[in-house]
Amino acid sequence: MKRQSKGIRKSKRQSKPKNNRWTITTINQFFELSERDHDVLLAFPEALSLMREKHLSASDAARAAGISRRLLVREGRSGLQKLKNGRYVAKPNDHLFRLVIAVSKDQGTVEVATNEFREASMAGKHSAAVQRYLETGDDSGLRRLPRNYIIDAQGNRIELLVDLDELDRLGSAGELSFESLYARNR
Repeated sequence: MKRQSKGIRKSKRQSKPKNNRWTITTINQFFELSERDHDVLLAFPEALSLMREKHLSASDAARAAGISRRLLVREGRSGLQKLKNGRYVAKPNDHLFRLVIAVSKDQGTVEVATNEFREASMAGKHSAAVQRYLETGDDSGLRRLPRNYIIDAQGNRIELLVDLDELDRLGSAGELSFESLYARNR
């Protein structure tokens, strides 16, 4: 039988508590933040997008997005990969918060919080295809979509509207104008 010395206990090493300031899963959580926090939170995906599309360095992309490189590397880690030479590049997918506008099958135009680059990209492709259809009558973009839904930050499936008759009805009512798809009423 082992005896423990009186008063001596092995302490378990505890990890530092994770800062949950930027862990956002709902639109309400996002709007509870300050305006400055909105800008910073939305700057992370913007910087990664610049790195992906324009092949900017982390420093240049962060500066263009209005944040420091240090903040981008610390808080945008899920979307970055550090190369052997010490440079950071944007991964093809990330898990950063994005606020997107989607045309849902059940609710019409809605704001959706997502934590996936691919989901935000899908919402953008759908919105562009809807806009093209309403302007030109060309529905090929809607038919080419790989799927007709997106997954929000809470894991809920949001069905996207692809019914041409319903799109025509909403478009005629002015609910799907460019301004309604991209302007915010907050």
